[in-house]
Amino acid sequence: MPRLILGAVCIAVVAGTNLYVPWIIKSVIDEVLTNKDLDMLNVIALGILVMYVIRGIFFFGQNYLLSYIGQRVVVDIRQGLFRHLQSLSLSYYETRQTGAIMSYVTNDVGAMQNTVSKELIDLFTEGFILIGSLGVIFYIHWKLALVTLITMPLVAHAINVFGKKIRKAGSVNQQRAADITSVLQETISAARVIKSFSREDYEIERFAKENASNFKAQMKSVQLSATLSPIIEFLAAIGVTVIIWYGGLEVINGNLSSGELIAFLIYVVNLSNPIRRLSNIYASIQRSLAAAQRVFGVFDTKPEIQEIPNALTLPRIEGRVEFKDIDFAYSSGGLVLTQVSLMAKPGEMVAIVGPSGAGKTTIANLIPRFYDPVGGSILIDDIDIRTVTLNSLRQQIGVVPQETTLFNGTVYENILYGDLDASQEAVYAAAAAANAHSFIAAMPEGYDTHIGERGAKLSGGQRQRIAIARAILKNPRILILDEATSALDAESEKLVQEALDTLMVGRTSFVIAHRLSTVQRADKIIVLDHGHIAEQGTHAELMENEGLYSQLYKLNFAGKMEG
Repeated sequence: MPRLILGAVCIAVVAGTNLYVPWIIKSVIDEVLTNKDLDMLNVIALGILVMYVIRGIFFFGQNYLLSYIGQRVVVDIRQGLFRHLQSLSLSYYETRQTGAIMSYVTNDVGAMQNTVSKELIDLFTEGFILIGSLGVIFYIHWKLALVTLITMPLVAHAINVFGKKIRKAGSVNQQRAADITSVLQETISAARVIKSFSREDYEIERFAKENASNFKAQMKSVQLSATLSPIIEFLAAIGVTVIIWYGGLEVINGNLSSGELIAFLIYVVNLSNPIRRLSNIYASIQRSLAAAQRVFGVFDTKPEIQEIPNALTLPRIEGRVEFKDIDFAYSSGGLVLTQVSLMAKPGEMVAIVGPSGAGKTTIANLIPRFYDPVGGSILIDDIDIRTVTLNSLRQQIGVVPQETTLFNGTVYENILYGDLDASQEAVYAAAAAANAHSFIAAMPEGYDTHIGERGAKLSGGQRQRIAIARAILKNPRILILDEATSALDAESEKLVQEALDTLMVGRTSFVIAHRLSTVQRADKIIVLDHGHIAEQGTHAELMENEGLYSQLYKLNFAGKMEG
C-alpha cells in the first residue's frame, strides 16, 4: 500500500508538470513578450529547468514503483495459478492439451503482465492529464471548452464499438497462441516418434498452419487497433478546427488574449494526446481481458476430487484394502466398473488381470483417489478413504507406472523426491535395494549426474529402477504396480523384477498385468472382464476352473499376460 500511494503521488507530480508547461507559455506571451519583462523571462527559464529536474525524479519513481506493484501482482497471479493447477484432479489434465495448460501460465499471464506493469501506469498518467486539462480549459474560457467537448460522445462511442471487437480478437489471439504451444509441446516430447516415422516435413507443415492462423489472428487485432487511432485523431482534429475558428474570433473581439488561446490549444492537444493514448491502452486492456478471462476461468475450475470439511488425517495403516460394490464411470461414457468387490489383506499381493480395457488401471486409480467411484465405497483399514485428507492417504501409497516419469535434475534429486527429508544414507540404501546403485556409481558424476528431461539419458530399465528406488524411499504401506516391466527387455526386466520383489516385501501390493511369474506367485488373482470380476483365486485354483484366466494363460504362454 505505501508503494501504491507513493506511486500515485509521483503520477500526480509528473502529470502536473505536463499541465504547467502550457501555462508558462501563456505567461511568456501575455506578460514577458507584451511587457518586455526580462526579469520575468529569467524566472520562467529557471523555473522550467527546475521543473524538469523534479519531473525526472518523480518520473523514475512513478515507473519503478508502479512497475514493481504490477510485476508483483502478476507474479502472485502466476504463482496462484500454478498452485491451483496443482490442486486440480487428474481428470483435468487428461481432458486438456498440455500445451493449452502451459499457455495459461505463460502466454495468458504474459499478456496480463504487459497491461498491469505498463499500460496501467499510462492509464493513470494520461487520465490525470486528461482531467487536469479539462479543468484548465474551463477555467480559461468555459464557452470554448463546451464547444470543444462536442466530439467527446463520438469518441466514446468509437472506443466502445472497437473495444468489443478488439476483446473478441484478443480472445482468438490467445487461443491461437495456445494452439502453437500445444503443437510445439507435442513435437518436442514426441521427437523420437517423429524421426522414426520420418514425419519432420509433416510436423513442419502442421506447425506452419498454426503459425499462419496465429498471424492472421494477430493481424486482425492490429487492424482494429490501427483503425481506432485514426478515427479518434480525426474526431480530435474536428475539435481543434472549431477551437481555432471560434477562439480566433474571441481574440479578435477582445474576449480572449493571444496567450490564453495558445495555452487553450496546447491544453486541447493535452486532451487529444491522452484520448489517443487511452484508446491504445483500452485496446491493449481489452486484449489482456481476453487472457484474464482464460486465466480466471482456470481459477474458477473446481477439483473433482475434494476433501470433505474437517477431513481426518489417515493414521499409519496396516494396509487392508476393501472395495465394496464399486461402480465407476468416466465423465465421457458409461460404467467402466460394475459392482466390483474385493479384499486385500495387509501384506498380500493381489494381481489384477484381464483383457485390454477390462478396467485394471481404473482400479489402480481409485485407491489413491485420483478418481471417485459413482457408487460403493473403498475402505483402508475399515476407514472410508473419502473421509480422510488426500495428502495423508497418498503419502502411504506408492505407484510405479509403466511409463516412468523422472524430472530434469540429478539422479539423487529424483530418488529424494520419494521423501524430501530423507538422509543421504537412506537415498543410497533405496538405490541399492532397487538394483540401481551399481549403474549409478558407474556414471561420470554418480548420484550428481543430470539425467535430462524425463530421464532421457538413461535406458528404460535404469529409469524404472530409479522410480522403484524413489518408491522404496517413500516407504508406502500400499503399493500399486501398473505394468511396471511390460516395456523392458528381458535383461532389464529381470533386474527390475528383483527390485520390485524387494519393494513388495511387507506391503499390500496390487500388481496389474505384470509378468506371468509374478502373477503366479500372487496371494490372490482378480480376473476382470468388461468391468466385472469374472473370477478370483490363486493361480492353481483359476487354472483348475478353466475359465477366463486359464484362456489368458494359454494365449500368453510366451511370458506375459495381455495388458
